[in-house]
Amino acid sequence: MARRHHYRRYTQETPELNITTFLNLMVVLVPFLLITAVFSRITILELNLPTGAGDASKVNKPSMSVEVIVREKGLEIGNGKTILVRFPKQEDQYDLQTMSEYLLKIKAKYLGKKDATVLMEPDIEYENLVAVMDAVRIAEVVQGDDPEPQEIELFPNISIGDAP
Repeated sequence: MARRHHYRRYTQETPELNITTFLNLMVVLVPFLLITAVFSRITILELNLPTGAGDASKVNKPSMSVEVIVREKGLEIGNGKTILVRFPKQEDQYDLQTMSEYLLKIKAKYLGKKDATVLMEPDIEYENLVAVMDAVRIAEVVQGDDPEPQEIELFPNISIGDAP
């Protein structure tokens, strides 16, 4: 007697794809990323390197050039030829307030002047450079009875370089 072979076909059903957990994750993650993207802000300060002395493209050179030199011992303000004033470090901190007041006096004499050069020695910390650049760009002044300081623009176009 011949045996009959019954081959059973195994039909594999494709498993159902369960994406509910993935969708739950997206429902929470997408709004969170959209909300945090609005609050994150990158601030970029555009800087220029000092130009060479032989630059013939600038025919009308201003008579005053503002140079703030950041040294290990303190700050110096010069006009490109000589040092006008020195502000020594006090208790290991730069006297940015006094420097800002002096720059306000220079700005009052030269209202159209918008550029300044910040020169620094090689071993100056980056935080100090940023603080000096902020003090050169903007001065906070208390006017009248208002206790809230107002920001006055000094020299927003800053060039950086190495101190002589």
